[in-house]
Amino acid sequence: MDISGKVALVTGGASGLGAATVRMIVAAGGRATILDLNESLGPALAAELGGAARYVRADVSQASDVEQAVKAATDAFGALHICVNCAGIGGPQRTITKDGPADLGKFTKVIQVNLIGTFNVARVAAWAISKNQPGDDGERGVIINTASVAAFDGQIGQAAYSASKGGIVGLTLPLARDLSGVGIRVATIAPGLFDTPLLAGLPEDVKASLGAMVPFPKRLGRPTEYALLAKQIIENPMLNGEVIRLDGAIRMAPK
Repeated sequence: MDISGKVALVTGGASGLGAATVRMIVAAGGRATILDLNESLGPALAAELGGAARYVRADVSQASDVEQAVKAATDAFGALHICVNCAGIGGPQRTITKDGPADLGKFTKVIQVNLIGTFNVARVAAWAISKNQPGDDGERGVIINTASVAAFDGQIGQAAYSASKGGIVGLTLPLARDLSGVGIRVATIAPGLFDTPLLAGLPEDVKASLGAMVPFPKRLGRPTEYALLAKQIIENPMLNGEVIRLDGAIRMAPK
């Protein structure tokens, strides 16, 4: 799919991987709706990109929020062709501590935002994308979800995060099969250690130490590198039903 002239919805689009993806879409001649809860960074990015982007405040885990956001995107730009799900949260905790069992509410929230939120956006976006006239090979659009290497190499304290990202991996093939009949492709990117807001609070020496764990290149991934892979998925019609690790060959240790 040629990005030029196409319309994208990017969740978590105000910062990190999402913001890099929004910039990539606009630079390639597309237009983007930034779905995010950050009412400072979201409008600022939209203003930076001018009429090619707009911001919509929405919680990915809420059905009505997502329905209104997708409607806002299609009302503003006339259609929806691309959906990139980058929204997500952490929430580390061990299964038991010296004080008792893990907080079930914290576990539930991570699953609700990361896994259910991803499916919520995908289902609503897919409905809008299915209305498009088919292009080459009958394609109407593409959905890209974001997992993590934690889906495969979950560390101590990552039960909720790993379960949520493992669920996204598990969604990939059935979603691609579900949507094949209407010409919508689905793929998932599983990033390794990236320099995103999840790591932003760490001291620079700690981030450098984390980057040194990567076999090659020995550094944290850059959001622009995530966006580069997203661009290839959008443009390459044979990328479908696949999970792609983007991790510099890292395999996470227990801690």
